[in-house]
Amino acid sequence: MSDENAPTALLTRRPPPRGVAMAGVATAVFLVILDSAMVNLAGSAIRTGLGLSAAELTVVVDSYLVTFAGLLLLGGRIADVLGGRRVFLAGMGVYLAASAFCALATSGTLLIVGRVGQGLGAAAVMPAALSLVLALWPSPAERTRAMGIWGAVAGLGSLVGVFLGGTLTATLGWQSVFLAPVPFGIVGALVVWRSLPSAPGRTREAALSPGPAVPGRTARVHKPTASGRAGSSLEPGRFDVIGALTITVGVCALALGTVSASEAGWAAPGTLLGLGVGLTSLAAFVHAERRSAHPLVPLGVFRRKPVVTANLVVLLLGATLTGLFFFLPQYQQDVLGMSPLATGTAQLPIAGTIIVGSVAAPLLARRIGLTRALPVSLAVLLAGFLWLVLDPTASGFSLSLLGAFLLIGSGLGLGLVNATAMGVRDSAEGESGLLSGLINAAQQLGGAVGLAALAGIAIGASGTHGDISFSAAFLGEAALVLIALALSLVPAVRPHPATATTGTH
Repeated sequence: MSDENAPTALLTRRPPPRGVAMAGVATAVFLVILDSAMVNLAGSAIRTGLGLSAAELTVVVDSYLVTFAGLLLLGGRIADVLGGRRVFLAGMGVYLAASAFCALATSGTLLIVGRVGQGLGAAAVMPAALSLVLALWPSPAERTRAMGIWGAVAGLGSLVGVFLGGTLTATLGWQSVFLAPVPFGIVGALVVWRSLPSAPGRTREAALSPGPAVPGRTARVHKPTASGRAGSSLEPGRFDVIGALTITVGVCALALGTVSASEAGWAAPGTLLGLGVGLTSLAAFVHAERRSAHPLVPLGVFRRKPVVTANLVVLLLGATLTGLFFFLPQYQQDVLGMSPLATGTAQLPIAGTIIVGSVAAPLLARRIGLTRALPVSLAVLLAGFLWLVLDPTASGFSLSLLGAFLLIGSGLGLGLVNATAMGVRDSAEGESGLLSGLINAAQQLGGAVGLAALAGIAIGASGTHGDISFSAAFLGEAALVLIALALSLVPAVRPHPATATTGTH
């Protein structure tokens, strides 16, 4: 090729396939799940190495979840305004730096600081990554399949995490679990940087112009609210500062109040202060969103029953998932007498069936419909937790414990993928960051508040300071899944025929 033809070749070069970009973006969810799984496996070693109580170990885990949940909606909005690629890369840099800081922590306080930094980075990475996936796969059917890939990657993160977490903790110490994700993050960031174009925030004109038509899909028309604003439209290029501040303070204070309850009790001043500030801030957030010309979360999205159902279910599944992988490793090591390596190996069936369930979720949804697939998934998960509660295993591993693990993993894979697909598959133009931020925020808020509540119940039920009643913890998780199952069975309210035909032309 001559030199004079080189510029033309560069200009006409095809962009990388969507699969390459998807691989880089999916690294985000792999990284976050991998790190969480490894940290949970290293929980007992961290507690011993830094001299932490059970409640203090809960704070180490929750400091990450509280920051993550509190900033996710803002992260999703920033991704919509500044562009998913830019926010993804910046967030990944923060996350990796905080991970290295955690590895160097010499006290519980320093570790908590590092975990807060990880939560800050993850709050930017996750909604930006999911919004990029939604842009890569625009039609509802494609998005359902993409969510299957997304869930499978999450399951793979759990699979690798439980194995590496036990192995690294036993051989190199708990600090190594924070360093291990760094190479994955660097590779993922490089792939995204090379495979996706730099896309700054959309201009006002681009946002107001209709997007490309999707065959077989009717465009959603958002009718103006009483204030004259569209019920779920987003104003590009503007930030709702008041909304961002109130939702962040509300989520963080609510989670911190619940964390305080696990150690000091529900009537303690710190607990009451946190819950009071949290609820007041959330009420202020709703008020601010109603009055804002450029809301962080247009309240019109909550008029869609699938969005509401999906977020409530994911909230409860987030609590269930976080609680499971917090309590289960400690149960296996402290009660069943397993080593960290044996604990991680025994959890491989859970991670493996999460992958299988995630891959099977789109097939199940296509076979029986998404509204039926979700309750079926949750019923499988509920059966697994009830089996775990009744499991007679007294030491080591058993076939009975394996049976519970297989059902739990399958139910988690099926349930999370189908709920996520329900919440994001019909996002309109400019809503991908919003809806992905909502679904991620619901999962992390559920994890933060749910773990704190479950820890409070389990520690209180033990009757001994610093100990945990694992039976109470697992029974509490089964109750959360039962509530999620009941919510998934609530039928959609059919609009009046006259209302349904309004604005469809």
